[in-house]
Amino acid sequence: MKKILLITALSMSCAGIFAQSLTDKDLNEIRSSLKKDASTQAIQNILTVDKNIKENALNRELQGKIDHFFKYRVNVKGITDQHSSGRCWMFTSMNVLRPSIMEKYNLSHFDFSHNYTYFWDIFEKSNLFLENIITTASKPMDDREVTTYFQSPVNDGGVWNLYYNVAQKYGVVPQEVMPETAHSNNTSQMVNILNEKLRLGGYTLREMAAAGKSAKDLRAEKKEILKDVYRILSLCLGEPPHTFTWRYKDKEGNIKELANYTPLQFYKAITPADYSPENYVMIMNDPTREYYKLYEIQNYRNAVEGVNWVYLNLPNEDIKKAALASIKNNEAMYASCDVGKQHQRETGILDPEMYDYESLLGVKLNMDKKARILTRQSGSSHAMTLVGCDTDENDQPVKWEFENSWGAKAGNQGYLTFTDKWFDEYMFRIVIHRKYLDEKAIHSLKSKPIPLPVWDYMF
Repeated sequence: MKKILLITALSMSCAGIFAQSLTDKDLNEIRSSLKKDASTQAIQNILTVDKNIKENALNRELQGKIDHFFKYRVNVKGITDQHSSGRCWMFTSMNVLRPSIMEKYNLSHFDFSHNYTYFWDIFEKSNLFLENIITTASKPMDDREVTTYFQSPVNDGGVWNLYYNVAQKYGVVPQEVMPETAHSNNTSQMVNILNEKLRLGGYTLREMAAAGKSAKDLRAEKKEILKDVYRILSLCLGEPPHTFTWRYKDKEGNIKELANYTPLQFYKAITPADYSPENYVMIMNDPTREYYKLYEIQNYRNAVEGVNWVYLNLPNEDIKKAALASIKNNEAMYASCDVGKQHQRETGILDPEMYDYESLLGVKLNMDKKARILTRQSGSSHAMTLVGCDTDENDQPVKWEFENSWGAKAGNQGYLTFTDKWFDEYMFRIVIHRKYLDEKAIHSLKSKPIPLPVWDYMF
């Protein structure tokens, strides 16, 4: 016992830290630091009866000074609604493609069946989870990789490469072909049940492996589990079509028909010929890591044979130049950010000074982007389509615009405006055609990606 205490004391001494409980002297010092002057008393009177700290911290000086006008804007039309689901990455990936489809078929409006794509995304994620459990069956249950997989077997989240993976394999269909259901719009109950089934299946596979069952036996059991997954998905979402006929009306009122199409045929018909991870590059501003380097988050995909999440880390200045060039050329981009930070939902405006919690509470909260990422205070939480940029007299960005997927009643008729300063602090990544990147970034794409673990904080 003495040896254990000595080792503990030595280890803490090496760190220069000794555990210490709060004494009466400490508590008295902390208590006396609260000065009950008139302004403090007034703020306490307000906050003890008003639970809305955010509204009380609203920076009134900023109101009315940021408009929704943009010098450069992609030709987009129509707002989508993901409802109560985490499919923003899927909606955004498809929203980038919608304008060209509307032009191709002379449509006044168009949307994809996100339900169809969602079905196959969750099904493939289920298979990947079970494969991950099989390949890690020899590791202990509390191994970090194993616990990461069991923590969330499947979920709605994702990034652009997941859309690419599932669309390349299963294609896409128009919304009318496989409409939304109650469970595609409100996914939590179905996903919870699926995760219970998958955790049971994963545990069964580990027990079989521990009992010496062969890989063939394990994968036979995996197939039985996937049959149940397919059943649950089909009952809640409907069964995806193998072929379809799509009747639509163009802008002139002409009724037209695409007969006996497969989803893959439709995907190839509406997707740019060079649409691939080789040409459409995810660029990220991650100040915790070296710029002009490629990074790959291991096993972050939805299909076993799919591509992982790979990103090129760049300074914000490089990202902005590329994004502005894309907007000027009428090409929208997949983008993701920490949308919950400094966001006034009523006006659809985001600015790092929108809410002044420091002045309201009299405390310092000033972390830079690197510190916020490393402490998990900030991270990418939502994907949207980057469609607009306003610039000053020197053509330098002043503010930007997102097309959101929260319906037309959210924000500025479905759009969000964010200042260039907010871009610096809370924008994380965009997917952009490589033709908009400069020579240094293109050269960086030739390097071998630096692997990051599946539990990486950027996940």
